[in-house]
Amino acid sequence: MKRNSLLICLFAVLFLSSCGGRSKTASALANGDTIPLRYAENLTLMSYPGYTLATLRNPWDTLHTLHTYILVPKDRELPAHLPAGTVVRTPLSKSVIYSSVHCGLMDNLGVFGSIGGVCDLKYIKLPAVHEACRRGAIADCGDGMNPDMERIIDLHPDAILLSPFENSGGYGRIGKLNIPIIECADYMETSALGRAEWMRFYGMLFGAASQADSLFAEVDSCYQQLKRRAALSSVSLSIVSELKSSSAWYVPGGRSTIGKLFRDACGRYAFADDAHSGSIPLSFETVFDKAGDSDVWTIKYNRDHDMTYSDLQADYTGYTGFKAFKERNIYGCNTAKVPFYEETPFRPDYLLSDLIQILHPEMGDLGGLRYFCKLK
Repeated sequence: MKRNSLLICLFAVLFLSSCGGRSKTASALANGDTIPLRYAENLTLMSYPGYTLATLRNPWDTLHTLHTYILVPKDRELPAHLPAGTVVRTPLSKSVIYSSVHCGLMDNLGVFGSIGGVCDLKYIKLPAVHEACRRGAIADCGDGMNPDMERIIDLHPDAILLSPFENSGGYGRIGKLNIPIIECADYMETSALGRAEWMRFYGMLFGAASQADSLFAEVDSCYQQLKRRAALSSVSLSIVSELKSSSAWYVPGGRSTIGKLFRDACGRYAFADDAHSGSIPLSFETVFDKAGDSDVWTIKYNRDHDMTYSDLQADYTGYTGFKAFKERNIYGCNTAKVPFYEETPFRPDYLLSDLIQILHPEMGDLGGLRYFCKLK
């Protein structure tokens, strides 16, 4: 009987102590304030005494979390009873960044000097980054798929920013360096403003929260003004986009970022009713049958010269059957010459302006095209 009583008492003590431990964490989490986000679906921000909690939803399995980050200012002691997650001491001052998009954002937020190293330099079309690499101010850390580990270790970065992929299987040796890996999953948002809103998270990481908040407010305001302007137009043109790649033509799904941009620009898009949030691989015949009569056609390419109708015909003679080809109403974006991929993820208002001017040519007061120009 005594033995049973002792066991019951011991169990009660353990139970109460474990509940007490949980209650401290639960109490800390209960004291948090939600940082409101208007558009981002895969990002949640919570402010707690002494730290900020950033939760990234897994975009490929939305019932699960991709990553949790605990942002703690460098000038404060680490709080007790932190939740599970990766602790990041902020502001970041020397990070390795894999993408041109995020390097450009750092420049826009006024924290360009916080870039300590980059990967895939050949794909980064930002003159300031190349100049800094030549001066040795930014380290070239090699290929993103096979980075220069010695250089990264010598750099002692405070974080590594890279884009996650579905079923990537981890980050290999990079993941074993005990350096916080910031998974930049903004590209998986399904709305242009949703992706752009992630700049607020990056601003918190780099000590530029107020700059990021101001910049996003500007982007949102400009985007909404443009959207309202497009809605007032009496012109309603139809649009098709992209080019055939090998045996498939990857068209934007109706719920993709580009598909929604076409909608916000008040363009009639042949695949608007499609439920995909990414690109759809279709045959040339399928695209031609459904969108061959589109009024305008936008294409992106990377060449040392601007494409012409002759180039397009030489690439694939089937293009000549499109209405936009016959009526010379094709707009091209040469990504070798303009910073389309560097700017538009966090400045979707710039892209919306271009699309509105293409779809509503009567609007001549929007400042001219930034990325596209008519083929000759």
